[in-house]
Amino acid sequence: MKDRVYIFDTTLRDGEQSPGASMNTEEKIKIASQLQRLGVDIIEAGFAAASPGDFDAIKRICEVVDRSVVCSLSRAVERDIVLAGESLQGARRKRIHTFIATSPIHMEHKLKMKPDEVVRRAVDAVKLAKSFTDDVEFSCEDAGRSEIPFLKEILDAVIEAGATTLNIPDTVGYRLPQEMGALIKELHEHVGERAIISVHCHNDLGLAVANSLFSVMNGARQVECTINGLGERAGNAALEEIVMAMKTRYDVFYNVETGINTKEIYPTSRLVSAITGIEPQPNKAIVGKNAFAHESGIHQDGMLKCQETYEIMRAEDIGLEHNRLVLGKHSGRHAFKERLEELGFELTKEELEKAFERFKTLADKKKEIFDDDIRMLIASEITNIPQAFELVGLQIADCSAGVPSAAVTIRHSERTITDAGIGDGTIDAIFKTIDRISGHAGVLKDYRVEAVSQGKDALAKVVVNVQFDGSKTAVIGHGLSIDTMLASAKAYIGALNSYLSMLPSDCKIDSCEGV
Repeated sequence: MKDRVYIFDTTLRDGEQSPGASMNTEEKIKIASQLQRLGVDIIEAGFAAASPGDFDAIKRICEVVDRSVVCSLSRAVERDIVLAGESLQGARRKRIHTFIATSPIHMEHKLKMKPDEVVRRAVDAVKLAKSFTDDVEFSCEDAGRSEIPFLKEILDAVIEAGATTLNIPDTVGYRLPQEMGALIKELHEHVGERAIISVHCHNDLGLAVANSLFSVMNGARQVECTINGLGERAGNAALEEIVMAMKTRYDVFYNVETGINTKEIYPTSRLVSAITGIEPQPNKAIVGKNAFAHESGIHQDGMLKCQETYEIMRAEDIGLEHNRLVLGKHSGRHAFKERLEELGFELTKEELEKAFERFKTLADKKKEIFDDDIRMLIASEITNIPQAFELVGLQIADCSAGVPSAAVTIRHSERTITDAGIGDGTIDAIFKTIDRISGHAGVLKDYRVEAVSQGKDALAKVVVNVQFDGSKTAVIGHGLSIDTMLASAKAYIGALNSYLSMLPSDCKIDSCEGV
């Protein structure tokens, strides 16, 4: 019999803490649904006490996730735990994950608490969490730098209080693999069958995956990770690397298994990338664009003779198809629908029709449509954010011998408004004109553009990060077009619509100054 290693995905919580990776509620719901399709055991949907938006997102995710456990993080604070419990009320399967720091440096400088006070706070937190659900996880923040005798003391106490999963995080990514393995082995032997030992490793030294795997080899039966290794600072352990390492090296991990459907790994990676705007590096293990690419003549020769000469995994195992259907302007709905299903998209009849129309429009401009074009085409339209403003037209002036200018036409509340403006550059002119039409001033914090696929006619994907009306919270907007300027305008308006969707109902666009 093989032991189950539970996969705890925290893309929506810890992953969202990556700078620039904030997601709106609809985007989180899409990712949560895909994580369930991937076979994730526990989805950490957010930190309910962090903001009303996080609370609402967790509540909405509980309505659509019916197989995976939905989890909310909370500090060992009464208000946090109560909000976590309330946000999870509608979940079919739910967990509260509460934590407190246990390292000397954190207890002294951050908490300003004595060890016995920390133990009491942890016990009280677990007992309160148990009043909302039987599934309670307790984390020793900065366990990697905590003293083992104290870890044993606090773990005993929270088990007695009702904790069923004990998380041992290497919060600052400090431990080496053999050190992490030894720590988990000692704690596993101490805890025995009383609770599941979990690990949550950060990648500050590039060791998060190695530390997670050594932990599994030494008794951990839950691993906390994120898609594409997203997370604050250098990120978290990457789900895809952990799962495929265990699958590929079954000679070492012969006694354990996960419930992950590995064929959904690549579609999940691409969805998260499209929504967050953070692409994995090309040589990223498992899901990078070059992970299954071979340019060296020697490698190509070996691959043609025997695939296993240079590949230890099959691309098909993670949902990448070698043989692809070439799509173009002559392709029909049936071929398009089949390709969407192969790529992991499940659309309603109405959504399929709209997607097909966008596909045909793109096919008229491109000779060949690549898989990444299709993924981005669909992902760019998945949001259900109300479209307060819609781009109708854009015209820019040749600025080679004059001042950069742009004319923008926007539809709002069944009205069509056109205005023009100048700027320090063409992009600046476009954004300033949109600001004037909408009545909402934006400050651009980040602007990125990249080609979605290959060739001179490749789609341009633009991601902007904008703060509107003096808000300290930046929102993300995505734009997609063969024309980079048009993609930029779409991205900026997308960010504006996202910002407006988060405003209180009494401050929506129709009741604010503007158009």
